Amino acid sequence: MPRTRCYRGGALTDEDFPIDQVAEHLTDPTAVVWVDLCAPDLADLQLVADELGLHRLAVEDAAQGRQRPKFDRYSGHDFFSGYSVQLDVVTGRLVTGEIAAFITPAALVTVRRDETFSIDALLTRWDDEVDLTSLGVGALLHGLLDFVVDGHFEAVESLDDQIEQLEDLLFDDRPHDQAVQRRSFELRKSLVQLRRVVLPMREVVNTLMRRDTGLVPDELMPYYQDVYDHVLRATEWTESLRDLVNTILETNLTIQGNRLNIITKKVTSWAAIIAVPTAITGFYGQNLPYPGFAHASGFATSSILIVALSGLLYVTFKRNDWL
Repeated sequence: MPRTRCYRGGALTDEDFPIDQVAEHLTDPTAVVWVDLCAPDLADLQLVADELGLHRLAVEDAAQGRQRPKFDRYSGHDFFSGYSVQLDVVTGRLVTGEIAAFITPAALVTVRRDETFSIDALLTRWDDEVDLTSLGVGALLHGLLDFVVDGHFEAVESLDDQIEQLEDLLFDDRPHDQAVQRRSFELRKSLVQLRRVVLPMREVVNTLMRRDTGLVPDELMPYYQDVYDHVLRATEWTESLRDLVNTILETNLTIQGNRLNIITKKVTSWAAIIAVPTAITGFYGQNLPYPGFAHASGFATSSILIVALSGLLYVTFKRNDWL
């Protein structure tokens, strides 16, 4: 069901009224109306479009979804598209919730693709900032942008924590090559998806803050500047984490190569030690008379040579860190 609200002077005066009464509420010049549609069909969108005079192209973008984060200007209204994000720490997958918004001088219409975008959390944020709500649609839009960008920041922070755990796993005494490679791929994929969502928001907020848009009054400018600062920090943090994941993958390959070299060195050393008794027993196994042939002294001599030479090689390899 569509959700609606009407604010007058920053105070909530009416809620959950039918969509066809939106125009009636807007007859009051002090009123600001919010309408939310979750997974609407084209008929519901067209009803709102007829009430507020929305552009056909903007309505099509909201109906089709899968838009890149953007801010478009039309005659009489603006259109915003963005994504909320949340990291599933178990699978490393990034869960996104798309939201579109039609922005008019006296109304804000949000369109969600599904329930992934938590509209109740957004309403709580608006209710906690009653003083800002009195500044009109720009205040509602600020609450929406601030909620979306804070979600981006929390996702980046969660990814940072997961990458730190991956670093601990990388340098663990026991090798976890397969786990490190799988987790690195999952986190790298999530970072690429997050970058597609976060990076365009810098242009969106920057455009909104321009004076010619008329959406941000001087009283709200510091709040939008704070949102813009969070966008920049999330963008820079995402870029640095992507480089860090690439470094972890390269380091893991280097560690595997070093581990293989150590194993090869140890196997070669043991093969050299085993070659000593093989050579001595082979020599004494000749079918020719030799000193100690067919006597106990020959067996004792060969045994002493095997133990002495093998022990000498073992000590030598141990001192050179080959074993």
